[in-house]
Formats: sequence, C-alpha cells, structure tokens
Amino acid sequence: MSLRLSGVILLPTDGAPAPPPVDLVVEGGLIAAIAPAAEPPGRRLLALPALVNAHDHCRPLSPTSFGAAAKPLETWLLRLAAMPAADPYTAALAAFGRAARGGAGSVMAHYTRFHGPLPPVEEARALARAAAEVGVRATLAVFMRDRNPLVYGDDSALLAALPESARSTVAATFLGPMPSIEAQIARVEAIAEAVESPTFSVQFGPNGPQWCSDDLLAAIAARSQATGRRVHMHLLETRNQRAFADRAYSEGVVERLKALGLLSSRLTLAHCVWARPDELARIAASGAVIATNPSSNLHLASGIAPIGEAIRRGCRVALGVDASALDEDDDIVRELRLGHFLHGGWGFETVVARGDWLAGTVAAGRFANGAPGDGRLAVGAPADLLVLDLDRLDRDAVLPVEPVDLLFARATAAHIDRLIVAGREVVSDGRLTGVDLAAAETALRQGYRENIAGRAAFLDAWSALEPAAVAHYLGALGCC
Repeated sequence: MSLRLSGVILLPTDGAPAPPPVDLVVEGGLIAAIAPAAEPPGRRLLALPALVNAHDHCRPLSPTSFGAAAKPLETWLLRLAAMPAADPYTAALAAFGRAARGGAGSVMAHYTRFHGPLPPVEEARALARAAAEVGVRATLAVFMRDRNPLVYGDDSALLAALPESARSTVAATFLGPMPSIEAQIARVEAIAEAVESPTFSVQFGPNGPQWCSDDLLAAIAARSQATGRRVHMHLLETRNQRAFADRAYSEGVVERLKALGLLSSRLTLAHCVWARPDELARIAASGAVIATNPSSNLHLASGIAPIGEAIRRGCRVALGVDASALDEDDDIVRELRLGHFLHGGWGFETVVARGDWLAGTVAAGRFANGAPGDGRLAVGAPADLLVLDLDRLDRDAVLPVEPVDLLFARATAAHIDRLIVAGREVVSDGRLTGVDLAAAETALRQGYRENIAGRAAFLDAWSALEPAAVAHYLGALGCC
C-alpha cells in the first residue's frame, strides 16, 4: 500500500521553529521518503507521531450512563456490575473506533472481564478482528486476579451489614470461583497463540497487588521472564490502595514486586498516583513504564499523580485515557495537553518541555504496548502519523505562531485530519475509514436498553451495597 502526504509540516519536538512543508511517501507500512514539498500546499497540515493510549479497558460505552458518575474508584468498580454483557466484537469495535477517532494509533486494552458466551479465546479473536477492521495497533492485557473480589481485605462485615436479599445478589455477582493460577496463565498464553499478529499482541494483565496474591504475581513474573511476554497492571491508583499496600507489605509494595521478580523493563504500571519518591526511584531503576491517566484520576477522585517527580527520577512515562477522558470522548489529543499542564512544571520551572512530553509519552507508550519503533517521523520508521488541520488550529491567523504553541494551547480530536497506522489511512477528514462507529454505538445502546432489566436485582441491592462499601473503606483508613 502506497500513500503520499503532500505539503505537510513535521512538528519539531526539540523546540526548533517549524521547518518548511515536505512531501512524505509511505510504502509497505513504513515512511519511504521525506522531501521538500514539490508545490505550495493548498492548506496547512501538521504531522506528528500517532499518539499512544497506553492504558485503557476496551469498555463499550461510558459507565456514567449506568450510574457510575462521581464515585471514587472502589465504588465505581462495583457499579460496573450494572452494565449487562455486550457483544464483544461490537463492544471492541466501538472502543477501538473511538480511540482511533481520538488520535491513538496504538491502544492498550486491559480487559477486565469476558462478556461471554464465547470461550475466552474466541472472544479474543473477536477483539482482534475489531482492532484490525478499525486499523489500530492493539495490545490485549488479559485480567488476572485471585483475591479480594468485593473489597480490599475481609468482606465478612460488609456482607453481614447487607439485607439478606442484597447479600445473596452481591455474593452471586462478585463472589464466584476464580480459576487457578495455572489456569489463568494458560488462558493468557492460549489467547496469545490464537490471536497475536504484527499489529495485535497479548500481555499478562494482573489487576493489581490488592487483587493478586504473591503466588499469582510470582508465577506471572516467572512466565514473563521465561517467555519475554510483557505485564500490564495497576499500582497505587487510590489512597485506599495505598493504605492496603502499607498494611499488606511491610517492606513496601514496590519492593515486594521486586522481590517477586515482577519489577523489570517488561512491566507497565498504570496510575501510580500514590507512589512515593523512593518507590518512583525503584521503578525508574528497573526500566518499568508508568502509564499515567490524568483525566481518569480526576474523574474517579484518585488524585494528581506525581509524574513530575517520576520524570525527575528518570521514569519512563506513557499516557493513557483509561476509558475516562476529560469529556468521556477518548480524545487523547486533549489528554496529551492536560498531562503537560499538570506535570510540565510551574512558573518558570520546566520539568519537561512540551516536545519532550510528546516524544517521551509516545516512545514509552509504544515500548509498553509492544509497538515497533519510538514514534519518530523518519525514513524507514513505521508509518504511524497523526495529521492535524493547522489552518483550523490557527483559527485567528493574526501573526505567525509556532505549531507547538497551537497544539498544546487548543488542539483536540476535532482538529484531526488523518490518522495513519502502519501505512493505512485509519481516519480521513476526521472520520473512520474502516468501520461505522455510529452504527456500533447505536447497536450497543439498543442492546443495553433491552437487557438492563436483567440487572434489576443488582440495582435494587445497590442502595445497601454502596454505603456498606463506603463504610468499609472509611474504616480501613481510620476515618470517623
């Protein structure tokens, strides 16, 4: 497949002024040539590396539509049970489609449950097919957990506080049997054998230390070391997870991950909102990647991650949308800007320059997701490009303004002209080329409306479950 971009400006990431327009030729999924533009461009276009969503969950629709808004993570997660199962192919088509429309060429799908009724391998095949049809590079991290399905720690007091009808519903919803450690590892490897391709990879996806025993994490670490398969997990997303970790690991949770063999350059750690400076130093020394999720951390009242400190300590930092972009629209262009606003530095102190933030999050994200290259737009590099309409971005056109200023001041997905992934035009004129996103979302909404009645028992139990869960966590934090 051959593609030519005529008269585009390549965004400098080193602080230099924007260069003259170039003609860029794509062949065989790679950038084959970059040469001065043969003719003056008809309109100004700005090319930058395709952005990377390094932490997401492939959710069909926003949980806000199911009553999950304005809840901290611990009750927000429980509320997800209000969502009926969806067709996995249609769900993935919508999730990957929104990611591409939002500017992401590579997407991590940390899958937190199987929808069924297909066997897990077949469901993964459906996800891989959806990703291929949309045209993104996708990475599937398969969830793994073996403890604390309801709350962190002992749930007996919470269950005892519920009325009998609510207790039985909650138990049926959350307290089913979990596969053995061996079965969970075998499931991930069977899925990988069935679906991996040059643009679709599979990782181990332990949910996080509070949900995974030492035995499970050690077994994952051993298989990761033996096979080279990467690991993607949450770490210290909330103050409640911090409190649990401090109780459970006397030497510290990051030190425990190191002792278990998990802390290595094969590991991606999502969030790290409550990580301490010494823990960030250990993460940096290991070569692990932190995937930060600014909007999600705000939506779920988790906090503002110490990403500036992580960068000072030498951590590799990637960027994720986590299915909770600021406007719940999967706009990773806006997320890029928000991340720099929060972590770039205050006043005249620069922690990370804008170009370095862009280049660094793309490079770390590609490494974390297993995508080739570091995202630089150069001859011979993978042809993964995001093209913005610079004329619309420079809406006032009063004076010459550097494109990087316009990008970080006001760019959103609405300014996307094209997204090219592995040489394929995935978005053109701001619209997906391979799938009908609106039709997929319409089908999902209709299915949810038809099936939501099946969640009536859970919705009835919620009025008792939510305050009991809140009491559990407030008690664990020592609040009154």
